[in-house]
Amino acid sequence: MGNAEKIYREVMTREPAPAGTPHEALTRDFVFGEVWSRPGLSRRDRRWVTLTCVAAADAPGPIDDHVYAALNSGDIDLPAMLEFVLHFAVYCGWPKASHLEGVIARMSARIAQENGRDPEPWPVLPNDTLGENDWERRIARGVQEFIDVNLTQAPPPSSPYRQAGILNFVFGHVWQRPGLTRRERRIITVASVAIDDSPTPLRTHVSSALHSGDLTKEEMDEIVLHFSAYYGFAKGEALHDAAEAAWAAKAA
Repeated sequence: MGNAEKIYREVMTREPAPAGTPHEALTRDFVFGEVWSRPGLSRRDRRWVTLTCVAAADAPGPIDDHVYAALNSGDIDLPAMLEFVLHFAVYCGWPKASHLEGVIARMSARIAQENGRDPEPWPVLPNDTLGENDWERRIARGVQEFIDVNLTQAPPPSSPYRQAGILNFVFGHVWQRPGLTRRERRIITVASVAIDDSPTPLRTHVSSALHSGDLTKEEMDEIVLHFSAYYGFAKGEALHDAAEAAWAAKAA
């Protein structure tokens, strides 16, 4: 119990409440005492999985708590958190991302107030950060980024979803942005597609994360466990099976 309470304080940046129910006791003893304390991922990596899960679950209390803790601990700074919102929006939806960004604004202001300072200004983003504005070159770059990320050929620009969405925006812009590393985008994406019950994206993103070397098999195993704690072991089983199949294919 002592180690679990210590990990809870470090992760959540507050004192744990007394555990009066089985859920509260196992949250402390299992989720923090056994999952967050494992060495296979950094605390920042675990925060990306957690933030993706609680934001996708529409869980107001946990969203507030984990956004606050991520910022208050210094594990994730405000610009990186705002970049996360955009990547999350692509894979889990814009309405959920809108709520998440509102929470980030409130929690950032709360932390500033608690520390007796003015709220941190949000970054000013000039239009030249939006990338290539020649459409032919942008689509061509999106095709190459799709190949680099997914390790497979890109789809033809034969529908609005593929042309404007996938090649122009998701891979023509978002995956190329510098605010997060490709490895971090992989972690967020893997958690997102596991949440979404999307068999093909789940298979392709887990496979490319492992086959590219951006994530090791040991790191993926830790992501599966951490994801299961925050989004359920049934969905975690599907992610686990996708990881095992991808790893077997790599070995073969």
